[in-house]
Amino acid sequence: MVARKAEAEWKGDLRSGEGRVSLGSGAYSGPYSFRSRFESGDGTNPEELIAAAHAGCFSMALSAGLTKAGHAPERIHTRAAVHLEQQGEGFAITRIRLETEASVPGIDAATFQEQAEAAKANCPVSKALAGTGIELDARLS
Repeated sequence: MVARKAEAEWKGDLRSGEGRVSLGSGAYSGPYSFRSRFESGDGTNPEELIAAAHAGCFSMALSAGLTKAGHAPERIHTRAAVHLEQQGEGFAITRIRLETEASVPGIDAATFQEQAEAAKANCPVSKALAGTGIELDARLS
């Protein structure tokens, strides 16, 4: 498999400095700062990028599992919230909450929940973040 790449550059001190993050594919390049990470400033932040990666990975894993089980989905919409909290002198990602809603013809709620839990456990981003608690709220639409 191919290695996916991204890069970041930071200039200056933590509070007044600024940075830029770029995806290797060229699909996104933009600023990040202390304010965009710890307050509500313009730009992105590492946790937002992790949330996007996790939502995308989970949705694809759920689609694959549902399809393999004979229940091809019409639509899967996932939101991910990555919680960054202060711990002692530093910060940590303390939990991630996935909320997904899917339209899956002919599936019962129990089978859908099984597939959603399997996707949460087995998507590569979930595996990479296994040291962080991952919560899941999965609903059929």
